[in-house]
Amino acid sequence: MASLSVQTLLVLLVFVTASYCMIEEASAIEGQREFDYFALSLQWPGTYCRHTRHCCSQNACCRGANAPTEFTIHGLWPDYNDGTWPACCTRSDFNGKEISTLHDALEKYWPSLSCGSPSSCHGTKGSFWAHEWEKHGTCSSPVVHDEYSYFSTTLNVYFKYNVTKVLNEAGYVPSNSEKYPLGGIVSAIENAFHATPQLVCSKGDLEELRLCFYKDFKPRDCVIQNDMYTSKSSCPKYVSLPAYVSLGLDGAGTEVPWVPDNEGDEAL
Repeated sequence: MASLSVQTLLVLLVFVTASYCMIEEASAIEGQREFDYFALSLQWPGTYCRHTRHCCSQNACCRGANAPTEFTIHGLWPDYNDGTWPACCTRSDFNGKEISTLHDALEKYWPSLSCGSPSSCHGTKGSFWAHEWEKHGTCSSPVVHDEYSYFSTTLNVYFKYNVTKVLNEAGYVPSNSEKYPLGGIVSAIENAFHATPQLVCSKGDLEELRLCFYKDFKPRDCVIQNDMYTSKSSCPKYVSLPAYVSLGLDGAGTEVPWVPDNEGDEAL
């Protein structure tokens, strides 16, 4: 009888453990429900690069005269309307060979602005592109189904909605002395794309600008996710678009000029 009781307890323990795992798995699946909209997050290199303390080949801030002079891509992020977002939705490891034909465009318009190696979804370190694909790209289904489509789609949206050109034409150009009205920058984007962006600042400098899209990539107003991402709390009434001096890999300072008006029109 004692033996039977132990055996029964073991069976019950296995059953309870299995049930708990099934509930946990179901919760995880529910938490990764299909997203509601896309956010295209763009980085202002002048703000990121001015904090560069040392150079490496993977940091675009170190390219001297070839350093980025326009908004570059941070990522295309599937988000929920409630202010949360899915992440690491499938076990689809990044494969650089899948996007080899896009490499030149990605290096120019989607470069890393640091020397660090971000974490992947699986606890390892990898490239900036690997991080964006594994964390965000894998959650882009059913609109985007594979790695190549994720990066090519993001590039095409970036080119079509050229934030750098819009702000240039409105008179908002890089400067280490001028400050621009936040409302003016927002209005310029709204007038061009008929949707309200999100702005993120760091110590009064514009750091990121996010455009939001329905699943068919028509512009829509961005959702205010939390205080960290709101224009009112993150950015002051007047903000800077700092220019910067690129050190270059050789350590020689090079003043980075403003991008020509037609630079962002370049096709893939």
